Amino acid sequence: MGYKPWERKSEYQKQFALVMGQKNQLWWDLPPIESFVLHREIYEIEKNSFEKNLEELTKLLKVENVVEKPVRQLSLGERMKCELINALLHNPKVLFLDEPTIGLDVVAQKNIRDFLIKYNQEKKTTIILTSHYMRDILQLCPRVVVINLGKIVYDGLLEDLTAQYALEKIITVYFEKEVQQQDLESFGEIDQMDGFKAVIRVSREKLKETAVDILSSSLPVEDIDIGEDEIEKIVRHIFAKKN
Repeated sequence: MGYKPWERKSEYQKQFALVMGQKNQLWWDLPPIESFVLHREIYEIEKNSFEKNLEELTKLLKVENVVEKPVRQLSLGERMKCELINALLHNPKVLFLDEPTIGLDVVAQKNIRDFLIKYNQEKKTTIILTSHYMRDILQLCPRVVVINLGKIVYDGLLEDLTAQYALEKIITVYFEKEVQQQDLESFGEIDQMDGFKAVIRVSREKLKETAVDILSSSLPVEDIDIGEDEIEKIVRHIFAKKN
């Protein structure tokens, strides 16, 4: 943005915000609204802009009825929503998120993700997310940077990461009648097998050929599904390869 970060100029620091899932930035014994007012003073937000942003964010995150309660009385999900409001009141150009969904239940996680997607689309704010929770990455991040031992080992699209490092495809086959594992071994590596369902690993190059062979065989195939390895396995593969 045209600044030298280490100079820590006030006008530069007002361009970004930080939310940490494991650290409370709101005043614990005060209602969030008090922290919001303090934030307005620190960032010198014009009153009309502050009120407009506050109304918009509280409605978007559906916390109009909790901002007057002490932070210590809020659920973890409610607190995280208020942390996001506090960080976004001054319209930062860049938002840093450090493990924003850690400890949240699945409903709260989805609410936070949905909000971030919508906010990013509407405000065009750059969001930089650090996380070990791969579901956050899958749903929020089109671009991924993988860092191993302090070095960038991948920087690009999430879909390209999968294509580059997931050298195998996963074929899941469902059967109408029970089959034996030896009947499937010619198609590829059997990952899982329970008689009525088989998970087979094949190279990307042989995917189409193998799928056709399975469907044209005499096996009682009911359905077939083709997918990728889980992103966790792909990332573990990258780290193992680089270490």
